[in-house]
Amino acid sequence: MLRAGVSTACLYPRVVEEALYDLALAGVGHVEIFINTHSELRTGFIDTLSKLMRRFEITCHSLHPYTGEIEPMMLFSNYPRRLEDYLEYCRLYFTAMQRLGATIFVLHGNKVPASSMNTALYFERFLRLVELGKSYGITVAQENVARCTSASLSFLKQMRDALGSDAKFVLDIKQAVRAGESPMTMLRTLGSSIVHVHISDHGEYGDCLPIGKGRFQVDAFLQELARVSPDCSVILELYRSGFSDLPELVSNYTLLQSRIRAAEKGASKT
Repeated sequence: MLRAGVSTACLYPRVVEEALYDLALAGVGHVEIFINTHSELRTGFIDTLSKLMRRFEITCHSLHPYTGEIEPMMLFSNYPRRLEDYLEYCRLYFTAMQRLGATIFVLHGNKVPASSMNTALYFERFLRLVELGKSYGITVAQENVARCTSASLSFLKQMRDALGSDAKFVLDIKQAVRAGESPMTMLRTLGSSIVHVHISDHGEYGDCLPIGKGRFQVDAFLQELARVSPDCSVILELYRSGFSDLPELVSNYTLLQSRIRAAEKGASKT
């Protein structure tokens, strides 16, 4: 069953606990939590978020780390000690995720163009993180990001072919558009390897718009997603400049919920 949700990053730079509280008060029942700095991984802080979620009966499926910008240096350099240190640091994320009930860890990865990347090294380092995640009950999922090695569908296919069931993906609609890739083609190609979606609309007025404000074939996409990977969370990830206020964001979440229900009905008939 697909689940609609909202990322706390939509309200950035509002601090994460206030963003989560705002979404909770507005009736959002499912979220992705974006950790913005180291202090937000402290046990006491995570417990505060967890208590808030229990109070409002909110679920969290995924965590987005603030360290995405240093992943190239820490995971993919020729300095082995950095890799070991970063894996150790990720234990903080994974422990926090256990306390929050989240199971998907979003990875940006390297920034070297896919054409010049040592793919064997990339897959080896990714697999190290995957195996660590498994020990905590966490799925590490590679996100397609336009400025990263993961921008191209051909690279993601290589990754899936090399790693098999260990290759899991977060499909980000706006990032696919920015990279010149078709989100629908990516979905059909990667299929059930996609375990999480960051959704937005796009068209003449921008590449990261609220659902219904662009020309993206949202209903067709969701119907296909319901067929090939029906257990995904579909998370609204919009920039703060892309919507006017919290009520508009929550209204878009409600619209996404209804679109998902309709898509699932459509998928069950085909």
